[in-house]
Amino acid sequence: MLKKMLESGYITKEQFDSANAQPLPEKILPRRYNAPYFVEYLRNKLEAKYDDDLYSAGLRIYSTIDSVMQNIAEEAIKNGVSTVERRSGVGVQGALVAIDLRTGHIKAMVGGTDFWKTQFNRATSALRQPGSAFKPFVYAVAIENGMDTDDHILDAPITFKGGGKGRVWSPKNYDNKYRGAVTLKTALALSLNAATVRLANKVGIENIIDFIHRCGIQRNLDPYMPLALGSSEVTLLELTTAYSVFSTGRKIVPIAYEKITSREGNILEEIMPHSEEVLSFETVEKMKELLRSVIEDGTAQRAKELDRRVYGKTGTTNNFSDAWFIGFDDRLLVGVWIGRDNHTPIGERETGASAALPIWIEFMRNIP
Repeated sequence: MLKKMLESGYITKEQFDSANAQPLPEKILPRRYNAPYFVEYLRNKLEAKYDDDLYSAGLRIYSTIDSVMQNIAEEAIKNGVSTVERRSGVGVQGALVAIDLRTGHIKAMVGGTDFWKTQFNRATSALRQPGSAFKPFVYAVAIENGMDTDDHILDAPITFKGGGKGRVWSPKNYDNKYRGAVTLKTALALSLNAATVRLANKVGIENIIDFIHRCGIQRNLDPYMPLALGSSEVTLLELTTAYSVFSTGRKIVPIAYEKITSREGNILEEIMPHSEEVLSFETVEKMKELLRSVIEDGTAQRAKELDRRVYGKTGTTNNFSDAWFIGFDDRLLVGVWIGRDNHTPIGERETGASAALPIWIEFMRNIP
């Protein structure tokens, strides 16, 4: 290779002699770089489009990443996962993605605790059950169909036929308590399973699936009642992006780079923000009221310590194997996931509120 470089004029004879005299390394040390999960995500996207030119044509790629936010995100995941591991044992992983609500630009992406140990990107590739973080989609369909935040739904035991003869499914609330007739605001704030499933049955599971697809999650979803409680798996990037409709009413497309130029400076690609209206202004205002109630009176009250108005929803799966918090302020949409790669429980009572929300708060508190 050195001879080829010398023959092609890439190095001088002196450089050739100097390099050729160096012994081969006994251990290969890969070059480290910033925002590695994001860089790998972007490389995979562009490699399919540019093939070998991506590495040999001298392209300049202008990414959307914000280095300050990225560093804060990595630190928040590191601190948050360490805290959970002190309570529940080692082997916990975490992921975070932050998106600009106006442009769809990905500002920060963390796909795990250490890229140099495991390159699997849990922000973009891990399919996990969203649990209660899925519930706002049910409530949005209800609002779209004429219900209001102060309308009542019954929070009481309910049973549906199961997948086989004689089988039934009876969703239970997290605390095994039922509160009777409650408003939609209370039902979402307290993340009441029985009330949410009853609401899903009222508006229709197929209508919920149609709405989710309109929000940008295109994968197939199981058309059964457990869907209302987040039984169908999604990625963190998918779920976080879909929450954009609750903030602005518009479905955004996540963007990882703004433009690409040739070696000579000619623009080869320029990516413009794209969004589509999904929810009316009136519905958005009611959804923000619901998601604000989660923070003011519900499962995410810890987020009240932030010095600005934020909205969001916790998510926890039945066996505590997944913990989520997806939320936003007036400019950023941020999602956090915590779990173990083998889908075993994180630990006893490791919920979205206790495991994921503190990471979200640390990130939102420290960004400029």
